[in-house]
Amino acid sequence: MGLLTLQNQTEDDDFALNACIENARNVTHILKAVHFKDTATVFATENGLKVTVEDSKCIQGNAFIQDQVFQEYSIRDEALTFQINLDILLECLNIFGSNNSTTTMRMMYNGYGTPLVLMLEEDGAVTDCSIRTMEAEETLDFEFTAANVVNKIIMKADCLREAFNEMDASSEVLQITMSPDPPHFRLATFGLLGQSHQDIPKNSDMVEYFECNETLTNRYRLNLLKPSVKAVNLACKVCVRVDHRGFLSLQHMIKNENGQICFVEYYCCPDEEFDEPAT
Repeated sequence: MGLLTLQNQTEDDDFALNACIENARNVTHILKAVHFKDTATVFATENGLKVTVEDSKCIQGNAFIQDQVFQEYSIRDEALTFQINLDILLECLNIFGSNNSTTTMRMMYNGYGTPLVLMLEEDGAVTDCSIRTMEAEETLDFEFTAANVVNKIIMKADCLREAFNEMDASSEVLQITMSPDPPHFRLATFGLLGQSHQDIPKNSDMVEYFECNETLTNRYRLNLLKPSVKAVNLACKVCVRVDHRGFLSLQHMIKNENGQICFVEYYCCPDEEFDEPAT
């Protein structure tokens, strides 16, 4: 009923982007995984949506919502790009509250300078929202390529989630060691009570893939990595990659309520300001 209701109200309109999904929560959950700043850049292509959020030119979160996730998806141009207030977008998606009912959503955008229009239907009630869009600014290019990846580990998200929860919050940095030799994968913090670490050996039941070509130890500002915990909490698997420069990639595989797979990826540059702590 929801799709039919929203289709009848938009059938005469030809939008540059027109997408409809039966369960808006499948979009909301993915967007929440990169909701650490107000402004997001939306890239729309025939393959779906990529929503990018950045902070301090040091970290970038990308949420990928493939076209197959939508029941209807069409784009008139080869690519569309705009900025939007992510706070407002999420508020609109949750306009009916967080009850157990399913909200159907139609998303429409007609190109540069036009608003993003959402039509939402739940239990026969229909409402629409018009959200102002802005011209997209250039996003960071971390130049992270598969060819330059030195070490790669795929693990169950529960493993990384537990490690994050046990981290010393008083530490300013997270030190990540990936090595072909023990401890294989180590997360270390340096807080008020001294150094602490969690080790995950390559033969752990939680590790599904392990490819480490050399020992690399890099540090990352913990406050920059904290937003990625949102994605870890939603994920079933996480792929951790480090390139030759020490740049970090965290790829999160997230299943939505329909069992479809979406991906959220975080890039973070290494921090070189902290000296090696005294032992």
